[in-house]
Amino acid sequence: MISEIGPGLRLTIAFTILTGIIYPVVITGVSQLIFPKQANGSLLMVDGKTVGSSLIGQNFSKPEYFHPRPSAAGSGYDATASSGSNLGPTSAKLLHGTTKMDDKNNEVVDFDGISLRVVHYSVENDIPYESSLPLDQFKDAQGNLDDVKLVKAFNDDKSPLVISAKTPIPPDAVTASSSGLDPHISPANADIQAARVAKARNAPVDQVKQLIAQSTEGADLGFLGEPRVNVLTLNIAMDQRFPVSK
Repeated sequence: MISEIGPGLRLTIAFTILTGIIYPVVITGVSQLIFPKQANGSLLMVDGKTVGSSLIGQNFSKPEYFHPRPSAAGSGYDATASSGSNLGPTSAKLLHGTTKMDDKNNEVVDFDGISLRVVHYSVENDIPYESSLPLDQFKDAQGNLDDVKLVKAFNDDKSPLVISAKTPIPPDAVTASSSGLDPHISPANADIQAARVAKARNAPVDQVKQLIAQSTEGADLGFLGEPRVNVLTLNIAMDQRFPVSK
């Protein structure tokens, strides 16, 4: 019995040392030597401070920044809860959104939906649109769009609110990626946002579009994937080239 256990125990110890200690140490050392940036998370630094990773999307909402695609990861852009919405193309929730009651018994948006995203993208970027009802009736006392009222209007069974943009909106502007953490947007999406960003920074639109072109990544190996723009690196370039006046 002991003679049978001995070889198995020695093999267990040997492979534990080999695969649990030696292999990870060697691979970590090689990766740090050859690919130090990637091995440490492709982190981006500005003025000595880490501002994010070029691999992980994060939210930007101010007008002077390019905005990322929507996120369904956790409460949005949560790297610990990477996921998509898993909603099908005919889902009423995906198309029109939903509301819920929060802890203080106030009605809030639970899921924004494509229709609400189209509204905000159109308004923020001065895209002409057609609406079955005037949007002024969906604004609060401060003149801001009331998302709860809009979502409820989209879901009205008798007379639903219908809004359509007169200019085609890139799909990535109103749909989330399967991970919810895609750091890229399409060049078409970035070009549409250029005028808003240029206006907020008092910068020439053509120069902003030049930065977009410079930040555009081609398909991997020339044929894998589509051209794309990393939102974080583009916004860093914007801050360096056209800093916002305070």
